[in-house]
This record gives sequence, structure tokens and C-alpha cells, in this order.
Amino acid sequence: IITLSDLECDYINARSCCSKLNKWVVPEVIGHAVVTVLMLISLHWFIFLLNLPVATWNIYRYIMVPSGNMGVFDPTEIHNRGQLKSHMKEAMIKLGFHLLCFFMYLYRLVSKVV
Repeated sequence: IITLSDLECDYINARSCCSKLNKWVVPEVIGHAVVTVLMLISLHWFIFLLNLPVATWNIYRYIMVPSGNMGVFDPTEIHNRGQLKSHMKEAMIKLGFHLLCFFMYLYRLVSKVV
């Protein structure tokens, strides 16, 4: 979110912004897929079903990168067609989702211990 807002305010250029963001796309996809599979294996159905759409979206977004682009975030296209605003909205939604998951996991951990 901070990197995208820096790009929006012209504090950094599009190429450095996209290279910073693309560096974290693959670890995000792998991490979220691993967590989703672990929830399936451990039979936590509600959390698995909550994580499944986000993991599917991450994998879809990674697979559907057009050939010739630098990655999910491309410096030549980030200002076209309002992609910057959509990337900002997606980052905010993911932040909310991860905060929700954090507190659900924390509650689950505390309820198991007590």
C-alpha cells in the first residue's frame, strides 16, 4: 500500500515501484497456497473455505500475466486504464482480509490453549 501510494504521489518512479512489488508476488502466492492446503489437511473447513477464493485469485492473477510484461505489476501499464487505483483497492482488501485472518487465528490459538 505504501509503495503504491508513493507511486501515486510521484515520490518514486513506476519501474522501481513495480520491481519492489513484483519481488513479493511469488512468495505471496506460495505462502497463501501453503496455508490453504494446510487448512484443508487439518480439516479446518471454515478457514479453508475463507482462504480458497483469495488463494485462487492470487494464482489466477500470477498465471494471467501477459507475455512481455515485467510481472503482475508492469511499469508501462500501471498508469493506464486506472490500474493504479485497482491495485490500491486490491491491496486494501487484502490488508483487511489478512487482519481478519490474523485475529481469527489468534482467537483459535487462545481458545485451544485455555
